[in-house]
Amino acid sequence: MSAVTTTDHIAPERFTQEQLGWTPYLEPKPVDDLDERDYEGLVDRGRAANDYFRLLVRDPEILGARTRVDKDIFYNTEGGLPRAERELAAAVASRVNGCVFCASVHSRFATHHSKRHDDVQRLLDEGVTADLGERWNAIVAAAVALTATPSQFSVDHVRRLREAGLDDLAIADVVHGAAFFNWANRLMLSLGDPVAAE
Repeated sequence: MSAVTTTDHIAPERFTQEQLGWTPYLEPKPVDDLDERDYEGLVDRGRAANDYFRLLVRDPEILGARTRVDKDIFYNTEGGLPRAERELAAAVASRVNGCVFCASVHSRFATHHSKRHDDVQRLLDEGVTADLGERWNAIVAAAVALTATPSQFSVDHVRRLREAGLDDLAIADVVHGAAFFNWANRLMLSLGDPVAAE
């Protein structure tokens, strides 16, 4: 596996809801070298076009497990938290961790599903202390605690989430969205850099 030169791209200047690119430090597996085991790991064959997933597919079993967890957290919306607020929790974790790429993806989804563009942008611009209304503020506070130091997440966060109208399944979704992206941000930040939109 060879290193990839990353000096010819322009990094984004700030957190944004715009679609960004991403460039890896290591060379992803070439599309022509992918086999059925790799495609099983990708779960969705369309992900073969993505450098990040082709980099992770070098261990297809781990990628497959990671992708199924990701899909279950964000797409299994039969109960628990609405999709917009799952995406909000992920955007908060990404904002705290400084993962500009992940923050752009999940803030865009939070906006799409909530129709609250200005509130989501306020989170990106002002940070996690922005006032987004009590329900979202409670989700943000819980996601911040889980991201900064998971043991800081306490009964007070759970109480505040319940008072904001979240039931046990919804609270579990906040935990899952923030925890998964706390880990995923660190992986993405260690493997490459975001690239500004053209």
